[in-house]
Amino acid sequence: MQRFRKPTRLVVSGLTFLTLVAAGTSTASAAANHSALKAPDATVTLTWWNNATSGDLLTVFNNAAKAFHAANPGVVINNVPIQNEVLQNTKIPLALEGNNPPDIFQQWGGGREGTEVTSGKLMDMTAASASWIKSEVGAVASGWAVKGKQYGIPYDLHVVGFWYRKDLFAKAGITSTPTTMTELNSDVAKLKAANIAPVAVGSKDRWPDAFWWEYFALRECSLATLKTAMSTINLNYPCFVKAGQDLTTFIKTNPFNTGYLATPAQTGAGSSAGLVANGQAAMELQGDWDPGVMQPLTTNKNILNEIGFFPFPAVTGGAGNPTEVLGGGDGFSCSTQSTMYCPEFLKYIDSTPVQIQIAGANVGLPVNAAAASAVKVPAAKDAISFYKNAAYLQTYFDVAFPVNVGNAIDSAIANFFAGAGTPQSIIQAVAQAAKTA
Repeated sequence: MQRFRKPTRLVVSGLTFLTLVAAGTSTASAAANHSALKAPDATVTLTWWNNATSGDLLTVFNNAAKAFHAANPGVVINNVPIQNEVLQNTKIPLALEGNNPPDIFQQWGGGREGTEVTSGKLMDMTAASASWIKSEVGAVASGWAVKGKQYGIPYDLHVVGFWYRKDLFAKAGITSTPTTMTELNSDVAKLKAANIAPVAVGSKDRWPDAFWWEYFALRECSLATLKTAMSTINLNYPCFVKAGQDLTTFIKTNPFNTGYLATPAQTGAGSSAGLVANGQAAMELQGDWDPGVMQPLTTNKNILNEIGFFPFPAVTGGAGNPTEVLGGGDGFSCSTQSTMYCPEFLKYIDSTPVQIQIAGANVGLPVNAAAASAVKVPAAKDAISFYKNAAYLQTYFDVAFPVNVGNAIDSAIANFFAGAGTPQSIIQAVAQAAKTA
């Protein structure tokens, strides 16, 4: 539920959460309305790989598969949930290298999708989606297009920021959320004085570490430098080195949970999300899916109301705009071996009734603006407000870059977190990987 050639930047200007339409259509009738193809002569089974392994989104996806089948009795959607890191790093790459990829699979867009397209196994859905994608998804769909062709279709969007326990902040005497790194450092000190682990991070899974370095880069680098660096796959600018130095300084304050290098991000009550959910850590830098991940990891029935949100703070002297946001989204691609029922199913996933359910699952922001009012978690509403007013949306670096460069920067940042790297080593890792991009 996160994050992979040139930065296919998700375009926020096309997103409007201001014009909301009430949804008066049932999911069953929506499935029928999104089934324009004639019935197949024989049963067609579409295998669907996604990362909704638990919680409300798993229910939403199971129901969507059933509803689509009910509207299309000859089409069976075989829902196969797979743990995110396994799906992203192992299952999908191996399937595209082999001869039997699934009909539908998770797609994060950007450079990863651009790399996957070269396998020749992603269906070009441009014509199949032309009649509806602008009206139901809008400009953000370009983040899942490669050279103007729609090889992926998003179903939710994400913003990264801090998710915190309001009760633990109050216990530590923190009366407002920090807007600068100076204030964040002060709050970390207050939490430690109250014997509360300030920040949880799931470094065992490595990708959460990248959020920290990338946000420091957004705050240190000017927008012009950031855009140039991403388009040229070249981080050889002083501000990126400064981002590593900022992160070094922060890590030296010992802000993270004990054993964070061995802590998973989302699996079990002992994960970083679980630590915040169960009151064992005060905050976590994560995507807006975090409250939805936390919910099944705790017996606290009121957890969604006890979680707050605040953006990554400003860095003193940094050239970046503190309203710039790091984010991305989730979507799906169809393999070339599939049928046209595949893009038809993705059309259904982006219909207003299903998007309302996705919004209610607390795992992301709906791509269909008509469903935005269905977001009920107070902290997620704050995230939407920050997102729609952002000066710029920067796609996660590992998604914006080609696959090998994205993998290289994730590994370099993870090694840096583990004490096996320097601010310069991250820049060097990208430069080395870019030679074969």
